[in-house]
Amino acid sequence: MLLAVMIGVGLLSWWLANRLSSGNFLLFHVDHPNERSLHEAPVPRTGGIAVLMSVLIGLIIVSAMGTSMVMGDATISWWSETTGLIVGLTVFLGFISFLDDRRKVPIVVRLGCQLAAASILVVVGGLQFPSFTVPFIGRIDFWFGGGLITILFLVWMTNLYNFMDGMDGFASGITVIGCGLLGYLGWQAQHPVITVIATLQSAAASGFLVRNFPPAKIFMGDVGSVPIGFLVAALIVLGCRDGVFDLWVPVIIFSPFILDATVTLVQRAYRHEKVWEAHRNHFYQRLVLSGWGHRRTVLAEYGVMVLCGGFALFYQYASEGWQLAILGFWGMLFLILALAVRGIERRIQPVSF
Repeated sequence: MLLAVMIGVGLLSWWLANRLSSGNFLLFHVDHPNERSLHEAPVPRTGGIAVLMSVLIGLIIVSAMGTSMVMGDATISWWSETTGLIVGLTVFLGFISFLDDRRKVPIVVRLGCQLAAASILVVVGGLQFPSFTVPFIGRIDFWFGGGLITILFLVWMTNLYNFMDGMDGFASGITVIGCGLLGYLGWQAQHPVITVIATLQSAAASGFLVRNFPPAKIFMGDVGSVPIGFLVAALIVLGCRDGVFDLWVPVIIFSPFILDATVTLVQRAYRHEKVWEAHRNHFYQRLVLSGWGHRRTVLAEYGVMVLCGGFALFYQYASEGWQLAILGFWGMLFLILALAVRGIERRIQPVSF
């Protein structure tokens, strides 16, 4: 039955994205190119509404069918106060982000809302990282710092998604792959909350991707990237807390986003640049500007994401020795990719950064 709901959510997201692309639609809003943009013509930017609304309607349908799911030999409840809190806070951030798309909410207000949402999830929902495991070193308990680390992680992932939503089909495609893998891991561990929410999120993103794939007919906007980033982060923390996976697994899965955004931020801070200002220094942006174009670059990113997903699944079920080897291969992969991007820039269109 969940499969049928997923198909319906994907179709609904596609239909809503079509409607939101129309200039006659009430929520129609255009994104004009700026110094960070890779597009040259105005494009509608409220597509995230299609994704968010489709997920919510899917959750309502699944809830109407019952708050418990049969997984293996057990019937497990998938709706709880924590689940409701995650969904409610995601909707809240979606609303604030919609206002930002339309009227430019001050960054202090946006960041304050994100910090408030993360803090509520940690303090009220009791959702936080319990520990961190390193192969051959063992488990490192966060103790009293777990709450603060979790809040910072939730806020960083929320903004990271927003930073990386700057190329046709990128954030939506990564969401299809990444949330699909989280849903699979939740199903394997018989964790209904992660299974339901992640798979519905993946389905909604896939429907939207039809209209967002290069050349994009509509953008996700902050109303899509911010709540999706928060939702993904919340599912990661939930999975780590409940033993579905070790933190390394989702970090490896979403590493094309995490490493690009983090490395770029550190580089810009090192150069004393204003890290909160718009820019085009992300690795994927540099590839597009070097002549690869949106489609070739985003397909390459999908390939890297699938490869990282394979590493993550291997890590999930591997022995400790293999886990250490996987982390080594994973680190080498991104070092090679970073050098490759620099080589492409020099060969096709030399620029300085």
